[in-house]
Amino acid sequence: MENVRNRLGANEALTVGDVAKRCGVKVSTLHFYESKGLIQSTRNTGNQRRYHKQVLRRVSLIKAAQKMGITLAEIKIQLDTLKGKTAPNQKDWQRLSSHWKESLNQRIQSMEKLRDYLTGCIGCGCLSMEACPLYNEDDKLADKGTGAVLIDLKGD
Repeated sequence: MENVRNRLGANEALTVGDVAKRCGVKVSTLHFYESKGLIQSTRNTGNQRRYHKQVLRRVSLIKAAQKMGITLAEIKIQLDTLKGKTAPNQKDWQRLSSHWKESLNQRIQSMEKLRDYLTGCIGCGCLSMEACPLYNEDDKLADKGTGAVLIDLKGD
């Protein structure tokens, strides 16, 4: 967290409560994002957090990416490429989202496959295309162990 006092003008500074309300998130979410380096704040003379109004767009991008199943770690990697920009624009979003598209397509394909074979998976309960005895007839994965560690939605 940047600890610069009085850096924002009064008309640009938002309290943590203002940002939380406008973005539809909890204050603790903003604190968490800040601790992970996804957003930044400054401090006023009373040592209270103040956010630049551009953080609203950044939080919106984070929430949109999360809804697509992108992890915060993946989001941070891409946000770090903005080189000091605090508010990603439409061009930035297109560039950032293109990095996630292939991963999303693979997840969608795996989930569609799991959905299509779900009735078979309910019979054995493994919920894994790789470890399922119905689709892994020769038990090729037995040497890797058993249990939830084998659940993988990345496909077979």
